Amino acid sequence: MRRDLPYALGGLVLGALLLGNAALTPDATVGALDVALVVAMAVALAACRRYPVVALGVVTVAMLAVHVRVHPGVSAAFPVLAAVYVAAWRGQRAAAALASLAFLGGFLTRDISTAPAGHLVVERTPLLLGWFVAANIAGLVARQRRAYLEQVEQRAIEAERTREEMALRRAGEERLRIARDLHDSLTHSISVIKVQAGIAVHLARKHGEQPSATLLAIQEASSAAMRELRTTLDILRSPSDEDRLGLARVDELAERTRAVGVPVRVTVAGEPRDLPAEVDQAGYRVVQEALTNVARHAGPATASVHVEYAPARLTVSVTDDGQASPAHPMTPGVGLRGMRERVTGLGGTLRAAANDDNGFTVRATIPLDGPGPTERPREVPPAQRAAEPR
Repeated sequence: MRRDLPYALGGLVLGALLLGNAALTPDATVGALDVALVVAMAVALAACRRYPVVALGVVTVAMLAVHVRVHPGVSAAFPVLAAVYVAAWRGQRAAAALASLAFLGGFLTRDISTAPAGHLVVERTPLLLGWFVAANIAGLVARQRRAYLEQVEQRAIEAERTREEMALRRAGEERLRIARDLHDSLTHSISVIKVQAGIAVHLARKHGEQPSATLLAIQEASSAAMRELRTTLDILRSPSDEDRLGLARVDELAERTRAVGVPVRVTVAGEPRDLPAEVDQAGYRVVQEALTNVARHAGPATASVHVEYAPARLTVSVTDDGQASPAHPMTPGVGLRGMRERVTGLGGTLRAAANDDNGFTVRATIPLDGPGPTERPREVPPAQRAAEPR
């Protein structure tokens, strides 16, 4: 109804104009029927957007009747011009042309029949003819412009859909390529390590010897690596949330680290709950990389893993009491850079630095609602990066 309001207001304005012109005509008397005809015209104009043909017919007949009864002049043509324009705009070209001819014929017939002898009324003919031709053409142009804009919008939507489909197809092809490369480059090597470790354990037990803890840790780590690699390849080939890596499997990481001789204590604060897949996996990877660094670089040490679930964020920290010292900073490696990129990509922050009393702490804080619209990963100063070992 709000879209019909301009048409209703236009009908009221034109009706007031008609009645005013008729009242100023010396030999015309405006009666109740004339007012009813003007009201009918205003109502028809208010509905001309929804029912262009019916409204055009009512307006044409009403204005011809008003012209015959009170002769308000060319102002009687204004409502018909408006209805003709709307009808042509809505695609009713034949009805618009027919109404134009009917009104022009009736208007000029009445003028000729009532004109004094010898008085020519042809001066109005070109004016009214030009107005009606312009109204029909303007309606057709407006309709063609609307059709053109709709076509452009449809093409833009189609182009966006095609672009998204192409991006998804390229992403799928890239995932398959990465899966093939990972399979070709890593699966064989890890399989060899696993088989060799298994043979060594089997031979040791066959000879009545107890396999060393290091050998068992290698066997377990290679088995875990194969499982994770297989899961990663499955996700790359067919992305899904099934069997994803997350903080629910932190105890497995701790157990594998204990198997290589590093005592690990895991504490959880808050109520564990379902997290966004990216956040859950990022927290798992931070713990995994930090414990790997402890086992590789910290020397004789113990590690502590702390996971805190807050309403708006997840905090994961791994602390050890190993050999790291602020006085002897080490060059940061690929692992820390990967952790930082993973965390900052989710709008979080990561701090990795040596403790004051030796040891090393990795602490990641990740918001659960994702990064803000203008949030960017924090740039780490070179001096701070140099102070982050491993």
